[in-house]
Amino acid sequence: MPRSPRTTTPAPLRTGIAAVVLAVLGVLPATLALAGCSAGPAASSGPGTGDTNYIGGTVGTTAYRSGQRPQAPQVSGVTLTGQRLSLSNYRGKVVVLNFWASWCSPCRSEAPALAQLSRTFQAKGVQFVGVNIKDPGQLNGAAYERSFGITYPSLYDPAGQVLLAFRDTVPPAAIPSTLVIDRTGRIAARIIGSVDYTSLKNQISGLAAAGPGGSSSSEGGG
Repeated sequence: MPRSPRTTTPAPLRTGIAAVVLAVLGVLPATLALAGCSAGPAASSGPGTGDTNYIGGTVGTTAYRSGQRPQAPQVSGVTLTGQRLSLSNYRGKVVVLNFWASWCSPCRSEAPALAQLSRTFQAKGVQFVGVNIKDPGQLNGAAYERSFGITYPSLYDPAGQVLLAFRDTVPPAAIPSTLVIDRTGRIAARIIGSVDYTSLKNQISGLAAAGPGGSSSSEGGG
């Protein structure tokens, strides 16, 4: 039986097809990478992802008028240095409670302002407290604090349980977030996103100058 004629692809055409295949294979990884970068903040952010914009919830500041301030949960836990800390220990002081993670770029952006303000108001009855959430180890958080000169304590909260306790005020995925708590333990202001140095300074100054439960000229609706 005669054999079927064998079809061969000319060499120039084979070379052209190979070039197209290689080009497609080269484009696919880049396309997939771009798709990952364009995903929502929570979807593409987390430890080890090279996060640049991990913020959930509506960004901005909400100030609560005296008499309308929500009560802050009396959370407690262990700090990055292994010490027990309870928020109730600071009753009578203005407390600035900041939620952060070492891999969060907006957190790193605001860290110098927080470190400076904590030193400025240390002698004025104002206590800064950090909450280090969703970090895989305490060493990461400790290195973060050293690099930015942060000397105030931070609760180590890898599972985000402390943040969850504030879910009525702060969206559970919203970091960085900062709460300014008055001397009676009530939330006077909420900041979703990186803090602004001047704005936060004004919030703290008004509360520090006011007596327990007193109002300040910086209060307003958010």
